Amino acid sequence: MRCIKTLALATALISGFASAHIISNGQPVPSATVEKHGELTLNGDTVGYQTWNSTDLTGKVRIIQAIAGRSSAKEMNAPLVEAIKAADFPNDQYQTTTIINQDDAIWGTGGFVKSSAEDSKQEFSWSSIVLDKNGAVAKAWHLKDESSAIMVIDPLGDVRFVKEGALSHAEITQVIDLVNKLMQ
Repeated sequence: MRCIKTLALATALISGFASAHIISNGQPVPSATVEKHGELTLNGDTVGYQTWNSTDLTGKVRIIQAIAGRSSAKEMNAPLVEAIKAADFPNDQYQTTTIINQDDAIWGTGGFVKSSAEDSKQEFSWSSIVLDKNGAVAKAWHLKDESSAIMVIDPLGDVRFVKEGALSHAEITQVIDLVNKLMQ
């Protein structure tokens, strides 16, 4: 019995370490490429896709939201999205980048996730939306399943804030203040 408890504890600890993200403050976002589907583009009313790479995250201050393709993950940081809208950051200095892990969707909902991403691109054409069919970013960055990760990236592409899970009211304020500071 003692051996089983020890084995269970060791397994829990190992799996906990294995799921920790590898994103560090002050460092560039770890390299990741999304080839299937990729970044959504608009040509008139037609949505297309192009390969996306994390090395393209330079030139502007960004809030990156990497989310599972589940409504629960989207809702996890909905208050942050509302705060971003209210802040009305200038498009020439700021960009929101949403990376949706379609591979981490509830079985049978992948088509709905894709359709929702395309609708969002049409509604928020200035936003960068990446639909990651195979979960390449989540794998490369070691993100938790069924969750949401928020990052603030400076214009050089370095991470200035990172957290997985729901942000508190104080953390939302911290993110908005940090974006404003980085744009000065």
